[in-house]
Order: sequence, then structure tokens, then C-alpha cells
Amino acid sequence: MRGASARLKPAVPARLKPRASKAPAVGRAHADPDLETRERLLESAAALFAANGFAKVTVRDICHAARANVAAVNYHFGGKTGLYEQVLRLAITVMQETTTEAVQAGEGRQPREQLTTYIAVFLRRVFEGRDSWIHQMMMRELADPTPALDLVVDEVIRPRIAYLSKVVAALLQKSPGDERVGRCVASVNAQCLAVLRNEVSERLGIVRITAGTIDDIAHHIARFSLAGIRAIAAE
Repeated sequence: MRGASARLKPAVPARLKPRASKAPAVGRAHADPDLETRERLLESAAALFAANGFAKVTVRDICHAARANVAAVNYHFGGKTGLYEQVLRLAITVMQETTTEAVQAGEGRQPREQLTTYIAVFLRRVFEGRDSWIHQMMMRELADPTPALDLVVDEVIRPRIAYLSKVVAALLQKSPGDERVGRCVASVNAQCLAVLRNEVSERLGIVRITAGTIDDIAHHIARFSLAGIRAIAAE
């Protein structure tokens, strides 16, 4: 098992707290050993689950990375599943912040500007590293789903799709439930995910998203999407 622990060495997420706060996820300022241990477990588990998926990470791996006793996971979270759910809830909070930021940034604007703003906010938050571990963890979850996936769908993805559907529906002058609206929303999402860093995109090198290109890429996806939506609206 020590060999497995040594093999699982992803970077620990910088913060698991909303962007406005510089405090750690649980609050080291209290100098409470239990709280500090709980926070280390959350941070280590988040990094390991994101890098390896739920099934391949053991309690011993997590405790080794967190410098905690192997009984700590049961003590604080009732087991590995409880810890995973807590990490996922932290991820959900951050993903909800992304949607909220995009919605607020688009308030009072025309639908085309709302779509452009949503794309820019999503790409920037994922690329800047604040949410990169979350994207990685979600890819693992989709590849090997756990029962917790329903929570992500209901609390993150469904509200996000509802917002995009409302924006696209306004552009198409159709109802949000129209089949064409759903297809356009799927196309926008697919483009956003396609440019994010992964093993395939790094090898192909077709689009390299960097701090210097992120705005141009977001603008391209918005223009491409809006052109496609206009074409469908004209049919």
C-alpha cells in the first residue's frame, strides 16, 4: 500500500473556499487540531479523487497525504463515501459560483452579450486553476459515475442548462423547451469543453488555451455559436 500512496501525488487544490475568501476551507485560524485534520483530509482527498477517481483512491492514500491517522476519515466523515460527498459538495459550491457569476455579469444585457459573457466566465474560471481540479474530478465522475453524480446534475448542470436555454431561446425566438434550443445549448457546451486542457487536446495542439489566448478563444466560440444560432433561426 505504501507503493500506491507514493504513486498518487497530485497537487493539492490551492483553496476549497469561495473566491472572495483567502481563508482555507475549514479555517486554520482556530488552531483546533480536529479542524486542521479535517481540512487536510478534504484538501488531500480532493486532489487524489480528481487525479485518480473515487474507486482507485483508498482511505490509506488519503490519510498518508493528509498526515492523518487512518481512523480520521471515519471519525470526521463516517468513511470514504462520506468524505467523497463532502469534497463533491465543495466542488458543487464553486461550480454554482461560476453559474452565478455568469448570470450576474449578463444581467441587463442583450442575449448575445449574455451568451458571450457566460462562455468567457466559464473558460476563465476553469483555466485560472481555481476550478481546474473540479473539472478533472467531474471528468473522472463522468467516466466512472458514483451515486453522487445525481447531486451534480440537479444542483449544477440542470440550473446551468436552464440559464443557457433561456438565453438561446431568446436568440432563436423559441421556447426554452424547443428541440433546436437544446441542440444549440449542447453545441455551445461542447465547444467550451473541447478547448480545455486534457491529454487529447495537448497531443493534437489544435487549440492551446493560455492566459494570453483565453479571451480570443472565448470570443471565437461566442461568434461561432451566434453565427450558427442565426443560421438556425433563419431556417
